[in-house]
Amino acid sequence: MMRFEITGSVDPLLSVSLEKGEKVLAESNAMVAMDSDLSLKGRSRGGVMKSLARKLFNDESFFQQYIEAEKGPGTVLLAPNIPGDIRILEVGERQYMVSDGAFLAATDKVELEVKSQGLGRALLGDSGGFFVMATNGHGQIAVSGFGSVREMEVKEGQALVVDNGHLVAWDASLDYELSLNTSHSGLFGKLVNSQITGEGIVLKFRGQGKVIVCSRNKGGFLDWIFSNERTDKAAKNE
Repeated sequence: MMRFEITGSVDPLLSVSLEKGEKVLAESNAMVAMDSDLSLKGRSRGGVMKSLARKLFNDESFFQQYIEAEKGPGTVLLAPNIPGDIRILEVGERQYMVSDGAFLAATDKVELEVKSQGLGRALLGDSGGFFVMATNGHGQIAVSGFGSVREMEVKEGQALVVDNGHLVAWDASLDYELSLNTSHSGLFGKLVNSQITGEGIVLKFRGQGKVIVCSRNKGGFLDWIFSNERTDKAAKNE
């Protein structure tokens, strides 16, 4: 039986043990090392249009990878593209929505599909735009987040507010709404003010279920790098 295991304490790896005939779906370029009895295959999953939607709107590669134990049992090591932590989620009784770029791997009986969020949520989102990735079926899925990852429980009668840049995945049964963390009135004013002040988008979750967050904001980190790069270039030109 296929087994997911997280190994390592800093920037860990996902170790996947497969029996002969089993296969695991992984994000492209996630494979670090594998036994020689395993085969690495790239293919689009869920049809061309769904794969294209994943690429355009969810920052997931058009071609994801299958690692299959064709000749015999073996182990493959997988890692996300950015430094950070990994969480293994059980899919079945609970289904999950997965944020941009957070998908790492899934057992073969887990289906991944793109779902529309609707215009209002899409205009405010970098958690998927018009589309988000949703799980179906049963098995396990591995997700990754930039920095440390923590699971938080939303309790009935209480709301949990999460900054969009720190969101990894959430229980599909939760109700949520997106808003800009600014007091300016009107959607256009809020969008402009968000760009000027750096105030971000937050999601307010209600119901009962799990939300997975990460400690680092990838967008904020990239902005910091580019800002320092521009400062260094300006200093050299003086």
